[in-house]
Amino acid sequence: MAPILSRVSSDFGFGKRTASSAPSALVATGGVISDYEVSGTYYRTHIFTSSGTFTVTTAAAGSFPNTVEYLVVGGGGGGGGMNNSAGGGGGAGGFRTNVPTHPLSTNNPTFTVSAPTSYTVTVGAGGVGGAGSSPFLASNGVDSYFGPPSTPAGILSKGGGGGNGGPGAAGSPGGSGGGGGATEGPGGFGYNPSTPAPVLSPIPLPYPYPITQGNNAGASNQGGGGGGAGGVGGSADAPGGNVGGAGTSFSITGITTHYAAGGTGGNTNTSTNGIGGKGEALDQNNHTAGVYATGSGGGGAYNNNPNPGRNGGSGIVVVRYQIAQLTATAKATGGAISFYDGKTIHIFTSSGDFNNTTGSPLTVEYVMVGGGGGGGHYVGGGGGAGGFITGPSVVGPGPKSVVVGAGGKGAFTAPYPTTATERGAQGVDTTFNSLTAGGGGGGGNGYQGSFLAGGSVPLGSGGGGSYAAGPGGSGGPQGNPGTAGVPGVSNHRGGGGGGSGQAGQPVVTGPPFLGSPGGYGTQAPPTFRDPKASYGDPGTYGGGTAPTPGGFWFAGGGGGGSDEPTARIGGKGGSGGGGKGGGTISGGTDLSYAAQQNTGGGGGGGDVQLIPFGDPNTAPSGGSGIVLIAYPS
Repeated sequence: MAPILSRVSSDFGFGKRTASSAPSALVATGGVISDYEVSGTYYRTHIFTSSGTFTVTTAAAGSFPNTVEYLVVGGGGGGGGMNNSAGGGGGAGGFRTNVPTHPLSTNNPTFTVSAPTSYTVTVGAGGVGGAGSSPFLASNGVDSYFGPPSTPAGILSKGGGGGNGGPGAAGSPGGSGGGGGATEGPGGFGYNPSTPAPVLSPIPLPYPYPITQGNNAGASNQGGGGGGAGGVGGSADAPGGNVGGAGTSFSITGITTHYAAGGTGGNTNTSTNGIGGKGEALDQNNHTAGVYATGSGGGGAYNNNPNPGRNGGSGIVVVRYQIAQLTATAKATGGAISFYDGKTIHIFTSSGDFNNTTGSPLTVEYVMVGGGGGGGHYVGGGGGAGGFITGPSVVGPGPKSVVVGAGGKGAFTAPYPTTATERGAQGVDTTFNSLTAGGGGGGGNGYQGSFLAGGSVPLGSGGGGSYAAGPGGSGGPQGNPGTAGVPGVSNHRGGGGGGSGQAGQPVVTGPPFLGSPGGYGTQAPPTFRDPKASYGDPGTYGGGTAPTPGGFWFAGGGGGGSDEPTARIGGKGGSGGGGKGGGTISGGTDLSYAAQQNTGGGGGGGDVQLIPFGDPNTAPSGGSGIVLIAYPS
């Protein structure tokens, strides 16, 4: 009788478990969402490739934990520049995770969240490569952070050390150290408790450091390899011996990715260890930047001509926790996969394959954004936004390549080259299923009397012109034109880059003599506006204002630079990730911004002191593009 009585009592509420005591996973917002299953356990990850906020709205209950797992990787260091010798590779950004199955998780603490609470996410930019003339030292990558906004109690991963050039020049310390210059330049130290305290390090670290983040760099008669999360940088003088330190593979996002590899030092071949930037081969120009959103170091320069090193890769922050189950079944693989409003959404923030596994044609809705153009230097124009396209498409069975276009590098001016014959680099096209979202045009340079027009492009938006009436570049059917720069007696101003939703705007006619604002971008269709996620731009990046609130903006133009003597402030970037233009206010703080990654925004136009980017001769870069694909679940 007891079992029957127990059942009746339970059915009528006597001891019945209420909804509030039922097991439930925590609920949070922020970043790109990816849901996946591993051996019967279901996970949700929030992937941040640019800074934002991880907000816990509802705490977990019952058997679900309120602890989260994380990956925090700092920005990779830039590769050393060089003139007639070799530069060291950039060190990888610090690598920290508390996932117990990863071999580098030792001593990283658990992280318990509460609700309702917002946690700060800072994704460090990659360091800028060293110049092709003295000093050759690259800048360190920027630190990444996940944790409370007002205390240092969170998880901090140091930016990678910058590589150096010049005889005997030492690489900088960082999460992993930057490679030394030619002729036995000492390698920078990495944050690692097993490393002995440096005796003569030019920038000593606080040793002993309790938690491993990376490794030391190498020294060599050529450029030393930058340190990586998985190993020290190479230092042998034989060809290929200067490879960057090994990174580490990890699948916390649901996609196996190689993170935090050191950049290869400049040497006589281009071997790499992982995906750090390759060092330049002898008398060739093929060294590469560290891979975006991996925290890998940039390649060092090697050439008989002045040559800058390459930039480090930006970092990444990932937060993961358990959920009850997947709400739907995907019909394809590739990218970060989430489920919203009856649709399955695949988000590609880097290149990969979209694989239709149904065996039949699949009708999808897509958004594609090309890479934004780089900004011009010396009161230069803002970069044009990448092209924005959306609509339906039919995808056949099997894998289809997805190429996410990189943002164009900002223009590089004196002392190399000695005349401004270049502009910001054009953004790279984004492609999928025979569709192309074009790259944006670069902003025009204005150095030494060479007043360049903004770059014109066939598909995306045109770049802004440099000061002294450099004309704006024409845009294509996926964007709009940039606007011309304006000369002044002492307040030159660069033109703004075009955005996908608006042309570059006229310059401000009076004080404080802003550069021209970039044109605003385009909001993604409602299909892709999952309230749990926060990819794209909120509508205010660089100071622009979206015509419609609600976030998910893409492809805004970069603002033009300014040279007003008392309050130099660049033009605002358009909503959609466009960067604010440059200028130098009293006190020497530069206000120029690179475009937000994965928005296709144009880079801001520079002035003459780009302090936040470590190199006074390089303007901000454009933002990489993105591909979104949705279909009924």
